[in-house]
Order: sequence, then structure tokens, then C-alpha cells
Amino acid sequence: MMRADWSFFRQGVSVVLCLWLMVSASTACTWFIGKEKPGWVDGRTAEYPSTQYLSGVGQADTRSNAEDQAYAAVARIFKAEVAAQAKDWESYFVVENHGVTNAERRLTIDNVTKVSTDKVLENVRIADTWYDSDSRLHYALGVMNRSQAEAALMEKVSALDRAIEADIAESRQAIDKLAKVRALRRAGRNLVLREAYNTDLRVIRLSGHGTPSAYQVNELSGELEQFLATNLVLAVQVSGDHAEPVGRALAEGLIREGLRVTTKPEGEEAGSPELIVRGTVRLYPIEVRDPNFKYVRWCSDFEVLEPGTRRVVGATAHGGREGHLTEREATAKTLRVMQQELSSDVAKAIAGHIFGEVALPEKATMPASCPREESGVRR
Repeated sequence: MMRADWSFFRQGVSVVLCLWLMVSASTACTWFIGKEKPGWVDGRTAEYPSTQYLSGVGQADTRSNAEDQAYAAVARIFKAEVAAQAKDWESYFVVENHGVTNAERRLTIDNVTKVSTDKVLENVRIADTWYDSDSRLHYALGVMNRSQAEAALMEKVSALDRAIEADIAESRQAIDKLAKVRALRRAGRNLVLREAYNTDLRVIRLSGHGTPSAYQVNELSGELEQFLATNLVLAVQVSGDHAEPVGRALAEGLIREGLRVTTKPEGEEAGSPELIVRGTVRLYPIEVRDPNFKYVRWCSDFEVLEPGTRRVVGATAHGGREGHLTEREATAKTLRVMQQELSSDVAKAIAGHIFGEVALPEKATMPASCPREESGVRR
């Protein structure tokens, strides 16, 4: 009987020992190889259900790059939706002038998407990582809690709603025309950004519904466009070398920015302008130690003033040089470059000042681009 008990005991110990060896071997393999492939790598995760989380998976040869890719995967969800809604904002981005569509100074779709997405990604965190030793790739799981992200976005939407209401109220009460334009412009920009956040809300909420605004982008942009066309005329007055084509280039640039412009003197068909853009331009050869090229320099000095008070509200100075084989060719090239810059950079700076988006320097602090003794603009 004792012998039988001992035999049974030895069998039991053997079974326990075998089980212990099996568990140890499995643990050792896991320790050496790493944890098993998690389900989220293939888009399956019970820990972060889609009803409560938005998620994105990234993979790369390093862990940090994989985490960046996970953030990018979540961002793409929002970028796609914002791009789909962009057509509703076209009235803000485009203005019509005499039947020709011109690109307005604008927040581009890419910029709006980036601003909204950056804010959304503040609510994303890396929940887990995994290394695949066979492929030598790192994986990362980025997750966003829907309810937390919704609360954060609603704060931003509410803040923008208050700003829009204040700007619209200011535009309705403003007597000064520039103040009205700037208030309407701010309201339009904030409304576009607000609509981008609202699009993000539709992605985050399971219902797919956002929080509508009391205003429409096309209505505000239409009101601003109508006011600019009927109440804010700019006169462009250019003197100096090649004044006519240069003045035409600047006027065309300002029109592309959504402004109404006349090149006629005060008192003619355009009536009395609200602002005058006045300046001088020059082209002249310069000596440069270059045996192969001739160089011509260009300069421009402009000021924006109120015709009634003759008060200068801003000034801008630009210049540069161009070279070519002959002085004639250098002059022609310089004139083209000058026209392009006045039509783009200078026009945008002046329009930005009128819209209140940037501030031109005061005349007293603006150094002259053209030689002082020959400049047509008094300084």
C-alpha cells in the first residue's frame, strides 16, 4: 500500500513539474520575443471601442515615427471631412468682379484644416505600442476619447460664437467705413474657422450632427462684398518711371484682393474715393562688378492716405535689382519683376491693412526705398 501511494505521488509531482516547465517556457519565449500581436494592429480592440473612441494605427521603423503616424492617421479622418465640407465656404474664398472670378486674400482650405486639426489632435494620446520582431516594425495606437474631445471643441465653438456676435454687432453700429469692413472681415474669418470646428464635431459625435451657427458664410461674405463695392473706393495714383503700367499692375492686384479701385483723378466718374494709394516708382542702372551682366535697380514708395484729412494711415517701400546681358534687356526684366511684386506683395500688404489683418508701418518710421532727393513722394 505504501508503495502504491508513493507511485501515485511521483506521478503527481511529474505532472506538476511538466506543467511548470511548459508555463516557464512560454513565459521565457514571451520575455525574449516580446508580447503577442495585439488585436488593434488589425483594427480590432475591445479596450477602445469605436462607440467611445476614435483611433488610428501607425507603423514605422522607429517607435517615435510610428507614434507620429498614429497621430496622422487620426488627423486624416478629420481632414477628409473638412475637405468635403469646403464647397460650402467657397463664397468666402472667392469674389466676383465684373463677371471674372478672382482669388481673394483668404484663409486657404489647407490652413483652415491645419488649424482645426491641430486643435483636435490635442485630445489624442498614444494608448499602446508593439514591436514586430519579424518585420522589425514598430506599431502605435493613437486614441481620442469622443466625449472629452467633444467638450473641448464645444468650448472653442462657444468662444467663436461670442466673437462673431460681437464683430457683427460692431459692424452694424460702426460709422467709420474701415471699422465696418474690418469687423465684417473678422466675423467672416471666425465663422469659417467655427464651421471647421463644427465639421470636427460631426466626426466626433456618433450622431454625425454638429451645432449650427446663427450665421451663414455666404451671407457674411456677400454683405462684405456689397459694402466694398458701393462704399469703399480706392484711388491709385502713381508717378515716376513707367507709371501707367505700374499703376495698372497695382490696381489689378488690389482688385484681386476684393477691393474696388479707380485710377481716375479725384472728382471724376469714380466720385470721391475713401482712400488714396499714392506713390512713386523708379528704374535706374547701377554699377556691379560683373563682366557678363548689366544691372538695373527698381524702387517704389507708397503711402495710403485719407483724402479728406490728408492723413497718412500707412506706408510701404519695396525695391530690388535684376540683371541681363544688355541694359535694355535688364530694364525690361526689372519692369516685369516690379509689376509682379506690386501686383502681389504690395497689393496684399495694402489690402491686409485695409481689412485689419496686418498693419502697415507709419510713414515716419518707414525708410524710403527710392533715393530721397529724387523721390516723388514727400517724406
